[in-house]
Amino acid sequence: MPEVTVMAESEGETDAVPTGTPRPWTHPRSGRDPALSLVAAELSRDLGLEALAKAVTVSWNSRMRTAAGRAFAREWRIELNPRLQDLPGEAREAELRNTFLHELAHLVAFARVGRKRIAPHGPEWRQACHDLGIPGEDRCHALDFQPRRLTKKFAYTCPSCEAVIQRVRRLSRRVACYPCCRKHAGGQFDGRFQLRETRLG
Repeated sequence: MPEVTVMAESEGETDAVPTGTPRPWTHPRSGRDPALSLVAAELSRDLGLEALAKAVTVSWNSRMRTAAGRAFAREWRIELNPRLQDLPGEAREAELRNTFLHELAHLVAFARVGRKRIAPHGPEWRQACHDLGIPGEDRCHALDFQPRRLTKKFAYTCPSCEAVIQRVRRLSRRVACYPCCRKHAGGQFDGRFQLRETRLG
């Protein structure tokens, strides 16, 4: 397996690369990444997966919050979180490389079985990880991507059991407490248990 370099280039560092040293690529913050798409195609071709090599694309999705990367077998597409590019020093190169190969392994696994239904991190994926040079890869990425903390604006209280449900968005229809409706009305909607809305803050 050839050495895979998918390092992100930091601004101001381009002139510091010694002559004769492969220059690190500059990755976009969003949209298709031609360099990584080419690497994905070459690695797929090395594994004898010509159809995948012709179709695979890699892009950066700035809307991703908690995931480092995702793979979509239907479109043979990989999406990466641009926050990978913000990691410090050597961690940036290592995490970007491993995340990229982790997601490519999903596509390799599906391509090998003809897109049959397989476990996302089952033996087919583990074999693909091994073949791509990341044996023993974890199922989950260990990056500290914190989810957005959305403010809860509404509270809904059951008049019977007084259970409270907090929500970011307002309910658009009448809703009753399900446990109370199940207990006293056979699981059917009963106005006696309709949730009462309170605006928070």
